[in-house]
Amino acid sequence: QVQLVESGGGLVQAGGSLRLSCAGSGSSFSSYAMAWFRQAPGKERKFVASIRWTGDETIYADSVKGRFTISGDNAKNTVYLQMNNLSPEDTAVYYCNAPFPSTPLPWGQGTQVTVSS
Repeated sequence: QVQLVESGGGLVQAGGSLRLSCAGSGSSFSSYAMAWFRQAPGKERKFVASIRWTGDETIYADSVKGRFTISGDNAKNTVYLQMNNLSPEDTAVYYCNAPFPSTPLPWGQGTQVTVSS
């Protein structure tokens, strides 16, 4: 079964940028789409962005539209999240996984993003 490994997080000042990476090993990603989610302290995990492999269709949460860009390569089992103009509200642990209606993959450890004001 695929194992997901997220990386690229860190501490950044407000207005800064980070690029997150997600690599899958052991098996193939979802053949339908992949997505990024995030979980802030004390809050539920929420959808951030997704990319559908057929046609490269992307969907974003309203809170990140215009600032975040999802990309990836299904054949290489990789997906990325370019995050620009970060704000403290973006502070969270970021995870990649297959979005609905795909069956979720086992969750990885995530990567911590901390944005200071």
